[in-house]
Parts: sequence; C-alpha cells; structure tokens
Amino acid sequence: MQDTTYAGQQTYVGPISMTAKGMGFFKFPVEDDETLQKNPTAAPREDLFIPAKDVLGAFPGDVVRVVSVGMVEDPRTRAKRENGKVVEIVSRARETFVGKLIPDENAGAPHGQVLMIADSKKMYTPFIVRGENLPVGFKVVLRFKGWLEPTDQAPALPWGVVEEVIGAAGVHETEMRALALSQGFHSDFPPGVISEAKKLEATDETGGKAMIAKEAEEGIASGRRKDFRDTHTFTIDPFDAKDFDDALSVKFLENGNIEVGVHIADVSFFVRPGTSIDDEAQNRATSVYLVDRTIPMLPEVLSNNLCSLNPHEPRLAVSAVFELNQNAEVQKKWFGETVIHSDRRFTYEDAQEVLDTGKGDMRDELVAIAALARKIRERRVAKGAIAFDTAEIKVLLDENGKPIKVVLKERKETNLLIEDFMLLANESVAEHLAEETKKAKLESAVIYRVHDQPNPDKIEDLTQFLKVMGYNLESKLGHVKGTDLNKLLAETQGKPEEYLIKTAALRSMARATYTTRNAGHFGLAFDFYTHFTSPIRRYPDLLTHRMVKHFSDGEKVTQAELNQLDALALHSSEREVAASNAERDSVKMKLVEFMEDKVGQEFDAVISGVSDRGLYVELKETHAEGMVSVRNLGDDFFTFDEKRYRLVGSRTQKQYSLGDPIRVKLAAVRMFERELDFTLVV
Repeated sequence: MQDTTYAGQQTYVGPISMTAKGMGFFKFPVEDDETLQKNPTAAPREDLFIPAKDVLGAFPGDVVRVVSVGMVEDPRTRAKRENGKVVEIVSRARETFVGKLIPDENAGAPHGQVLMIADSKKMYTPFIVRGENLPVGFKVVLRFKGWLEPTDQAPALPWGVVEEVIGAAGVHETEMRALALSQGFHSDFPPGVISEAKKLEATDETGGKAMIAKEAEEGIASGRRKDFRDTHTFTIDPFDAKDFDDALSVKFLENGNIEVGVHIADVSFFVRPGTSIDDEAQNRATSVYLVDRTIPMLPEVLSNNLCSLNPHEPRLAVSAVFELNQNAEVQKKWFGETVIHSDRRFTYEDAQEVLDTGKGDMRDELVAIAALARKIRERRVAKGAIAFDTAEIKVLLDENGKPIKVVLKERKETNLLIEDFMLLANESVAEHLAEETKKAKLESAVIYRVHDQPNPDKIEDLTQFLKVMGYNLESKLGHVKGTDLNKLLAETQGKPEEYLIKTAALRSMARATYTTRNAGHFGLAFDFYTHFTSPIRRYPDLLTHRMVKHFSDGEKVTQAELNQLDALALHSSEREVAASNAERDSVKMKLVEFMEDKVGQEFDAVISGVSDRGLYVELKETHAEGMVSVRNLGDDFFTFDEKRYRLVGSRTQKQYSLGDPIRVKLAAVRMFERELDFTLVV
C-alpha cells in the first residue's frame, strides 16, 4: 500500500508499534535522528505519533515509510507532540494471524459472514474470513489477503482465508498451540529436517554415535581437540531438564590453583551450514519454553541425545578453560574443541545438598568452585553489575493441562554457581573473539550480546521520582552507573517501598539485543559479552562456536557466512522477543485459568502499575496480575500523576501509588482476553 500525497518530503523507514485502538508510534532510526547526529549524548527524538486514521492499514511490527506532518495538540492533555502519517507499507511483519472465528452480528453485515478476532491484543481490527464451512468457535491460522474498501454498512476491514484449523477454542491443547503459532513457532519440523535427523540417529558408520567416536579419536590424535575424559566433570541442571548443554570440569593443580573447564555441547559439529537442520535452526533462532512443553530449536535426536552432555558417555564439546588462583583471578585461559565424559548428573537440589552437608559425590570439587563463584560474583557486582532479583513462578499442571498449584522458583547457591561460570565463559569468549577478529582485520564477524545504557530521559524521570520518595540516585545528564543503582537497591531492601523502586528502576532499563557492533553490557558491567553457553537452544551461541573454531585450527567460517551475521543478529533478537512473549503469555493464561474458580475471594496484593485507566495489581501469593478500574476506586474523580506513578482523588486527595500494599476481591475472570478484574476491599 502506498500514498503518494507526500512525494518529495523527508521520509523515514522502520517498524511501527501500535495500540489496541489502532494508533501507531514510530521510533526514528538512530541514523535519521538529527538530534543525535548533532549531539550523541542528547536524548533521542520523541517517537512520532500516528493517529489511527493515518496508519494506512499497517499492522504491529510492519516496516513502514512515514512522514512528519508537524506538531499537533493533544485535545485531552493540551500538550503538543510531533504527528506523522504512514505513506507506504514497505514490508509486512507477518502474513498469518491466529485467532477465534465468530459470527459477524453487526447490523448490515451479510448473512453468514464470519469474523476472526486475533489473539494478539495489539491487533486493533477483526478480519473478515472468506470460505465455506468455516468452523465458528474454533481457533485458526488465517492468511491475510488484503483490505476491503469501506461501504455504507461497514468500515474498511482486512480479510483472509483459513490456512489451518488449530482446534476448538478453550481446549488446553488448542490454546497452547495457538499461543505458539501466534508468535510464529511450530512444533513440527519440515520433512528435510526429519530426514537428516533420522540419518544422524542411525548407529552404523554414518550414524551419530559412530560420528562422535570417530571425531573424538581423530580430533585428539591431531591435537585439534583436548582430551578431558579423565578430568572430574559434571552437569548441574533443573530436576526436569531433558538436555544438558553445559558441564563443568575441575582439576586441582600442583601450584595450588584450580583449573575449571566450562564445556558446552559441540552442536556445530552436527549442525553444518547449508543443511536443512541448520536452515530450520536459523529460522527458529531459539527454543521456546511454554508452561507445559518445549518447542525445541533442534530435533530431539540432537537436543536430547547427541548434543546433550549425558553422564557416562563421551561427548564432543567446545570449551573455555580457566586456571584460577584462590582469589578466583584468571591466570590462564584456553578456548577450543574438546572431548569430555561427564561423571555425574546433578540436579540443583542434589548439588546444594552436597554443599550444605559437606558430604556426597565430588564434595571437594563443588566446595572449591562454589567458593570461586562467590568471589567472581562479588567482583562483578562491585564493578557495577546490577543485582536485580525478581520472583519467578512455576505453574504446576495435572495430566489434562489444568493448573493445580503455583509455586515460587527458588534460586539456590548452585543456581548462582552455574550462572557465574557461564557469565565468565561468555565474557571471556567475547573478549577472545574481539582480539582475534581485530588481528585478522575482520569486521562484523562476532555476534555480541549488548545491553545499552538506559534512556537518559527515563533516568531523569527515575531520579525525580526517587527524590519524591526520599532517595537520591547519582546521575549526570541522564547517565547512571550500575554501582549507584546497586547502592539504591541495597538501601531499599526490606522496606515497604522496595517493590516500587525496583519496578521503577527496571522499567528504565533498555532491552538486551544481538548485534555485530560491540557496545558492552550495561546490566552485567562487561565491556565484551556474547552468548556461548547454550547452542542447543540459541542460534547466536552456535554462531559463536563456529567463530571459536575458526580461530582454534578448526573448521573455518566462510566470507559468505560472515556476510549473513548482521541479518542473523537482527532476526535472533526478534525471535527472542517472540519466544519471551509466548512464554510469558503461556504462564499468564494458566494463571488466569487457575483463578477461574476463585471469583469473590479476597487477596493481598501490591500495586504493580498505575495508569489513567486504573490500578494494575499483582497478587502476593501467586503473582497473578489484574486490574482495578478507576471507576471502582470510590466516589471521587482520580487524576493520573505520571511522574509519581500514582492516582490522586480530586476531592478526597486519596492516593494510590505504585508499590502500595492493597486488599482486593476478584470480580471477574475473562478467559478469552486472559484478564482478571478486581475491586478494592475497603
């Protein structure tokens, strides 16, 4: 679609974000932001606001060409902001949508017309569905075909045809599949992938186990792979883990130092460029962990078998090996291909019991690396790594997918221990590859994991808010240090306002992304950081392994592969967001279902968000979220104070602020919308 009215004017191209009411927002690309070009430390240009009438049929995430139409006054607030108009849809973010088929009951609608209401809350319009024998009441995948012109009886609407019938709405299996499909994730693998996986599964000379044995023998004999099979090695994972992509080895050296090997499954040995398996892994870019299932990036023969570091079996790995002194300072490090043999599969609970009791398998090794991990962690936090600890929940389901219990995930010392050594490996590999690519004069040859400094405007808003709360956050022109954020979090620990301040600080942070241009990791206080430790479930890690091999006398990465890295980094970032949304939505769906039979019950909660529509609340026990409408706050007119995250009654001066404890009653459960409505308990 294109509008040529504004031909000749300055235009900008990029993705559009949209609200449920059809209004759009466009973030100016950095290279097109005149303000930043003149002053790189300045706040970026405010997003362009695009009224619903001017979005030209764009959907959320579409790449559009926009033009500014000047400053326009908001009739509600009287504030002025820059408005824009979409003049061309450059590319669609997606051509298929997931939703429920319903009959069109609008006056004047053709008899028998069927609509699809998309599951996505950001989809602002229904779709007209064309076809015969349409299964009303079912969830479907619809392929978008275009927009219909408005008539006297109906507005302009998009239309499409059913591509796949998922199942009856409201059924557990249907809803889970619909949730994954809505984010572009399929459980089934294409025929070419299945064929290649079956060949790997065979146990003859061309099969996977034979491949491991042959590669181990040849790799060690040639000196390309180091042999760690006689070094004490173990994995530590959740009790229900099906794949083990990382292991640790520990060796006590005669000089008093400790050698710790971080061994990661050598997925790149099996997944080669140009294969169907690699093409599909690129496309998926990540595994997805829904509340009741995993949608893997790789076929099961790889993820749960050949690439899984199962105990008591030789396995191929790519490793980062460190010699550490008693103060956990790195004395030597090595990166390359290895062969390992895991002696023990620990759960986090098993390993924690050994640490707590001082008894059990590999006691000396676990005690030693736990002490090293604590020192590594202390140094990282002292340097400015931000210590955000947020509660994570797990929804337990019965055999039919019905939620029966909500439990809080506990982070044990063994969780932190593994995290500390994985972070050390990721940081060290990134630094190593940065040095090697610089020597080789290779540009854009590494996919870094970067986390930008927070938006200066958001930090300024945060500092002003904290002053009102009686706290001071050191910042200069909207720039803040991680050490100062940690100091703030430590000050508020255990106080009533802790939740409020932690939430406000989290909301000021940027999102971590993948890119070939290193900018460091603000949240971890690392100058160099990449993802190296999970190639079974993340494609960027697989690419990192290939580069490690490239510089350790292994298989070389071609120029054609290097030319793809920028696009793969962007794609991986997008797929990561989609996976995160799917995972979060699956938990939320089951939380809402868990609350379905609790209408009328009262709960302790905390105000987790404030808007002009009302209060968002989070229940203390289950962390289920819902809303108290501003209409249900009492006989008063409440004004939204955006700077202070609160609603204030005009007559009573009653205040409801972010972080306030509150008692609520569950008023309604809306399963289709996956929303909970609450009222105040006075």
